Amino acid sequence: MSKRTTLLLSSLLLITAALFLLLSRPASDDNAQAAPVAAPDTTVEEIIFLPDTTYIAKGIIEYVIEIKDSTINAQLSGTDDAYATHSGIYTFRGTASRNTTMCGKITGAPSTITIDWEFKTKFDTTKTPYGTWGGGTGWTGQPLYVKWDTTSASSFTGEEIISSSLCGEVYFIDFNTGKQVRQPFDAGNTVKGTPSLDPALNGNLYIGQGIPVNKPFGCLGYNIFSQQQLFFQGQDSGVWRGWNAFDSSPVVAGGFLFWPGENGTIYKFSLQNGEVKLHSLLRYRVKDKKSLGIESGMAVWKNYGYFGDNAGNILCINLNNLQPVWCYDNHDDTDATVVVEVEDGMPYIYTGCEVDKQGDVGFSYFTKLNGLTGENVWTQKVTCRQVITPEKSLNGGMFSTPVSGVGDCSHLIFSNFCTHYSATQGLFAFDKKSGEVIYNTKLKAYSWSSPVALLDEKGEMYIFTGDVAGNVYLIKGSTGTVVLTKKVGSNFESSPIVVGNSIVMGSRGNTIYKLSIE
Repeated sequence: MSKRTTLLLSSLLLITAALFLLLSRPASDDNAQAAPVAAPDTTVEEIIFLPDTTYIAKGIIEYVIEIKDSTINAQLSGTDDAYATHSGIYTFRGTASRNTTMCGKITGAPSTITIDWEFKTKFDTTKTPYGTWGGGTGWTGQPLYVKWDTTSASSFTGEEIISSSLCGEVYFIDFNTGKQVRQPFDAGNTVKGTPSLDPALNGNLYIGQGIPVNKPFGCLGYNIFSQQQLFFQGQDSGVWRGWNAFDSSPVVAGGFLFWPGENGTIYKFSLQNGEVKLHSLLRYRVKDKKSLGIESGMAVWKNYGYFGDNAGNILCINLNNLQPVWCYDNHDDTDATVVVEVEDGMPYIYTGCEVDKQGDVGFSYFTKLNGLTGENVWTQKVTCRQVITPEKSLNGGMFSTPVSGVGDCSHLIFSNFCTHYSATQGLFAFDKKSGEVIYNTKLKAYSWSSPVALLDEKGEMYIFTGDVAGNVYLIKGSTGTVVLTKKVGSNFESSPIVVGNSIVMGSRGNTIYKLSIE
C-alpha cells in the first residue's frame, strides 16, 4: 500500500471516529437534534466529503431543492479553500471561511496614521422609495486587492483595488497611486455589499445589487478583461420572499459559485471554462419564522456552507446537493457574516445577532457553535438597544464580522458591537474557549465596520477599525488600549482591507481612502 493511500485511509478513519464520538454524546442544546448519519463519501479521486446529514432540527425546516442543469456533476471538484493559496483579497474577508489570512505588518512603535491618497466616486442624487444613496461605499462595501503579473490576461500589471460603490459603479484603482486603471463598470443599481473576484483570476467579477434604483434588479457577473457582462440573475418567479437584493458576497468552492439572496434562496452556479450557469437552488423556511432573507456572506469549510438570515437562523448546508445539515436559532436578525475557525482540527462557527425583532432593548447573542453538529459551545450576551429617530431606526447589535486573534492574541476573537450605550459602544474581545469578555474598548461612535489585524515584529497584535463618525483607530490587541486615532472620513460603515502597513477603506459620501500606519 502506497504512503498516499495510507494517509488517505488514516484521514478517513479519523473523521469517521470523530463523528462517531460526536454522535454518541447527547446534544447540549435543543436547537440541534440527532439524526441518522451516513458514512463520509469519497469520489474516484478519493475526495473525503463531510456527511450528507449529521444533525438537523426535525420538523423545523421546510425546503425545496431545484436542479436547473442536470448535465453537470453536482459534487464539488475539491474541498480546498480556493482563496487560501493567493496573496490577494478576492472576496469578503479574503477566504472561503471568512477568517482572513491577510494580516498587516508594522515595524516598531506605531506613531501616526497618514492619508496616502483619496479616490472620488460619483454621487447619485436619484430619489428612491428607499432614500438617496449618493456614492462612496456602504455596508459591507469592502474593497478587493489583486496583484497582477505579466502572465495574466490583465491589461494592467501591478497592484489593483476593486471597489463597488453606492452610486452603482465599480471602480478599478492603482493601489500605489490612487489613479484609475480601468474604465468604471456601471452595475445598474446601488451596490452596498462586497463583490467577489473569481480566484481562478480569469477576470470574472461577481456583483450583487442592493437597492432597485432601476430595473432589472438582482446579481450579475462581469469580466474585467473583456469588459463584458457575463450573466444577470433577475427576479426569480419561484421565490418565497419577494425582495431581490444581493448584499451577500458570493463565494467560489469546488468549481461552483454559491450566492445567498435576500429572497431566501441559495443559488449554485457552475463555473466551467469561465462560463457561469445556474446549476441548482435551495429555498427554505423555518417554522414560525418570517423574513428569511440572507444578507450575510456564506462561509465554507470543506463541503459545508454556513450562513445566517434575517430571522436569526444559522444554517449549515451540504454544498454538494444543497441539503440542510443543521439549523440553530440565534434569536434575532443576523446580517453579519459568520466566521469559521478550525481549532484542534475541528471547525467552529462564531456569529452574533442584532437587536431588531427583540424590541427596543435586548441582547446581541455572540455564539460559538460546533461546525459539524450545530451544538452550542458557549454564548455571551451583549446588552444593546435600538435608536429610533424621525428619519430612521437604527438597530443595535453586531453588524461587524469578527476577526480572529493572531500572535500574542491567538486565544481571542474580536468584534464591534452597536450597543448604543456610550459606556460600551465599540470593540469587544472574547476568550475563544470560554466566551468570557476580556475587555471592551469604547469608540467615539458606533461601528458596523469589521476590524482587521496587524502584527509587529515581536508578534504583538494590533486592531484597526473605523466608526460611523469617520474616525479610525489602532488598538493594542492584548489590552484594548487605543494607540492611535484620527478623524478621516464622514462615515466608515464599510469594512477595510489591510496590505502590509496600509489600509484601504471607503466611506459614505464619495471617497475611498488609502491610509498608512507608521
